[in-house]
Amino acid sequence: MSISQTHILPNDILLKEVCQLLAQGKAVKLRAKGNSMRPFIRGDIDTLLLSPPTSFRKGDIILAKTENGSYIVHRIIKINTNIVILTGDNNLFQQEKCYKTNIYGTVNAIIRNGKKHNLSTPSSRLLALLWHNLLPLRRLYHKIKKTQI
Repeated sequence: MSISQTHILPNDILLKEVCQLLAQGKAVKLRAKGNSMRPFIRGDIDTLLLSPPTSFRKGDIILAKTENGSYIVHRIIKINTNIVILTGDNNLFQQEKCYKTNIYGTVNAIIRNGKKHNLSTPSSRLLALLWHNLLPLRRLYHKIKKTQI
């Protein structure tokens, strides 16, 4: 009889290993955690399909190590010469910075309920762009919602 064990690793240990696999040219499946990428990525529900970054552009979701040393999976909102600005789709104010050299993977697809959703389709990219551009309205909505509590 075999006993199945679940091991829970801290993000910094797990994601460091994921980065090493990506650096070796391997694709990685990773279970999403947290809510910072809602509504596009749902923590504890979605599985991310990551590949080594051959290129990246504004709107892509990447795995990166930020300036403060933490690993995150967030969307690129701006690319400067050596610095990339990131934010979670559910974040109203917070942004992170990383160096281009600290981008380890690109999220190409999400698996939800057994179905693969490609993130590079024009419709997926358009939805993400619209969501990001609605940020001022999302902030207003949250402000109104807070005052009603």
